[in-house]
Amino acid sequence: MRCLLLLLMTTGAAWAQVTVQEYPVPKGHGIHDVWADAAPDGPVWFSAQGSGHLGILDPKTGKVEFVALGSGSSPHGVIAGPDGAVWLTDGGQNAIVRVDPRIEPKTRVIRAWKLPADSGYTNLNTAIFDRAGIHWFTGQSGIYGRLDPRNGEIKVFDAPKGRGPYGIHATPDGTVYYASLAGSYVGKINPDGSTTVIEPPTRRQGARRVWSDSKGNVWVAEWNSGNLSRYDPSTGRWSAWRAPGDEPRVYAVYVDPADKVWVSEWSAQVMLRFDPQTEKFETFRSSSRTANVRQIHGRRGEVWTPESAADKLVVYRYKP
Repeated sequence: MRCLLLLLMTTGAAWAQVTVQEYPVPKGHGIHDVWADAAPDGPVWFSAQGSGHLGILDPKTGKVEFVALGSGSSPHGVIAGPDGAVWLTDGGQNAIVRVDPRIEPKTRVIRAWKLPADSGYTNLNTAIFDRAGIHWFTGQSGIYGRLDPRNGEIKVFDAPKGRGPYGIHATPDGTVYYASLAGSYVGKINPDGSTTVIEPPTRRQGARRVWSDSKGNVWVAEWNSGNLSRYDPSTGRWSAWRAPGDEPRVYAVYVDPADKVWVSEWSAQVMLRFDPQTEKFETFRSSSRTANVRQIHGRRGEVWTPESAADKLVVYRYKP
């Protein structure tokens, strides 16, 4: 295993130590999104979009395993399901794919649910489970949909304003929200499957990804505006904070268990941590000059990032 361990200091007013460990991934796999198992030292899963695999990293050893997902596969998003399996949105197969990592590789079964033929190419993006165990997903071509794993039923809905559905997440009460990058809005999915469009105050902001905090606030990474914004569903109030630097591009957002908000910023190629109480950003970086961090995920004391431009998985460890 070759990994780099760094000790970084934040640029915020309150200096704090964060360790950064880097795990190289074999070139040519085109890593995209990442999801960490909740257990300490548990596996970290990632989508290998360029090669059509699910990647599995063992952080204790640095060993990486690849699971082929099928002919033409090109996965984008990856999440863990309530059933213990790993679920991927596979744009190449136009399907939702399930892999059970608990089964030995030689007997492992890959199951794929193809989207209806009349849905066309949906450019599947990301997914999340609601409290009822329904798998909700987005497609940038202008759709969002749901899969019921109990019976395999798939429903696809046309998104308001057409193209753009991108990041998606659920609040603690199970309400699902998604972001539309091309449509510049946040969509709340209603019980009947329709979408309520919620317009951020900044026009053409390019809402790219969303994440809920423990209170049910929806945090939004605004790609075009460079803002990190917050929507409070209980009041309908919006707040926004511009990321530091010149012409920031905020790509992904993740809220850790302490309700600190982490975002990937592409102009300066850094990771940012935002404290809603102090309204201050802290800046961290890996050793990569160009990282292009896509979806972020984490667990207690750790934030994991996929560096798509550097063929690395990077973990930022901090005191919980």
